[in-house]
Amino acid sequence: MLLRIVKVSIAIILFLTCCISPATAPAEVTAAGSRKAAPGFSLSDSNGAAVSLSQSKGKVVLLNFWATWCHGCQEEIPWYMEFAGKYKDRGLVVIGVSMDDDGWKSVKPFIQAKKLNYPVVIGNQDLMDNYGGFGMPVSVLIDRDGKIADTHSGVVDKGGWEREIQQLLGESSKPVSK
Repeated sequence: MLLRIVKVSIAIILFLTCCISPATAPAEVTAAGSRKAAPGFSLSDSNGAAVSLSQSKGKVVLLNFWATWCHGCQEEIPWYMEFAGKYKDRGLVVIGVSMDDDGWKSVKPFIQAKKLNYPVVIGNQDLMDNYGGFGMPVSVLIDRDGKIADTHSGVVDKGGWEREIQQLLGESSKPVSK
């Protein structure tokens, strides 16, 4: 009986973490001088092509950790598709990182049905932990220099997140010291 109560309690906590939008704070990126380097990764998309953070050097990256079963994730994905189209020419790259346990079995039909206009890879908990996220969804904004400008766990405030994207797109990349 106690084990059943513990399992139900865990299920409720996971549901609340994944499916209910928390109150959002005003959007604010970390000051450029205080940003930390984003961890690198190289994973394959649904066609087997490599997708890596280093490919997007000089661009602003919106990295989104999500899953097909996550209602909050499904709320954000159309916004991120909109941002990907709207800001592509200004240097925004959106990369989806699916956290589905069964990998492409669930993800391929989902991305085809939703007609995602940005690359999706299959991630793991270690990768998400490297970006400081918890729960689902987790969204990360990475500046043109490959540094983390903001990380948000839970559903983002669309308008606030878009303002942060615009702010980062307005920043120029810092020259590399030799």
